[in-house]
Amino acid sequence: MVPPMSAPAPTKPAPVDEISTLRVVPARHPWRWVATAIVAVLLAMAINALITNPAWDWPTVGEFVVNASILEAVRLTVVLTLLGVGLGFVLGTVLALMRISHSPLLQAVSWTYIWIFRSVPLILQLLFWYNLAILYNEIRFGVPFGPSFFGVGTMELIPPVAAAALGLALHQAAYSAEIVRSGFLSVDSGQLEAAAALGIPRTRQVWRIILPQAMRTIIPTAGNEVVGMVKGTSVVYIMALPELFYQVQVVYTRNGRVIPLLLVATFWYLVLTTVLTVVQYYVERYYARGSARALPPTPLQRVRRTVTEVRARAQRRREQSELLSGGAR
Repeated sequence: MVPPMSAPAPTKPAPVDEISTLRVVPARHPWRWVATAIVAVLLAMAINALITNPAWDWPTVGEFVVNASILEAVRLTVVLTLLGVGLGFVLGTVLALMRISHSPLLQAVSWTYIWIFRSVPLILQLLFWYNLAILYNEIRFGVPFGPSFFGVGTMELIPPVAAAALGLALHQAAYSAEIVRSGFLSVDSGQLEAAAALGIPRTRQVWRIILPQAMRTIIPTAGNEVVGMVKGTSVVYIMALPELFYQVQVVYTRNGRVIPLLLVATFWYLVLTTVLTVVQYYVERYYARGSARALPPTPLQRVRRTVTEVRARAQRRREQSELLSGGAR
């Protein structure tokens, strides 16, 4: 027979005096400090190269960054971005609804549109719309497959700016459709079934149940698309439109200051994308109200909290020093 195993004797807790004499050794992270030092040195070298290298020609950058022609080019870039993104997401939402509909024809048309416009490069689409007058020199309006009432010249109806905005919007719609569709599919279908059982109208289901939850999935990807559109407007230089990149090319072709003018374009692209990033942050924070118990603090709130903590810490130190000085007396 195997003798029964005896239970281990319970260990006695260490006396309080022994615990107080234990030495606490903090965790050390030597490689973290090594990596920090390496990155700090590389960062200092990069900043030094930007400041001391005369080839960057910072006076020329400061001269042209607020030049009237550059500012006008920035305005056109913003207009093209707004038109491309706005029209693209409106059409993309329609295409997404067609994709998730129960009509085989609507599904097939939406899928074909997305397939074609995602397959053809943007530069080819812009060239096609720019040369649309070669195919149709006049667009007529009337009864489908019947008599026409009046016609408008293609060059008058679709000028270069409209052709660029149309090409950007149609191209963006193919990607926006998949972004919106993914947002709609992320909402649990059980919520819609519950809403239908309660007799909530379909339109109210979309606006009050589906859309607020879908936007949490749509906004991050849509923000990337908007930032990409800001930089994608540089492709319209092939249409000789004076957007930011094209205008920078015109200026440095005249004065030969290539690097400073490229820095000017870089500066304005950074400004535009930074503004869009801030807007995206606040939109995401707005739609996070239903999913988070407490909203994350904004950068301004973080600064205020840090200032308040610093003041409170300074006040405590001041009070402690006054108590010590009073006790010494």
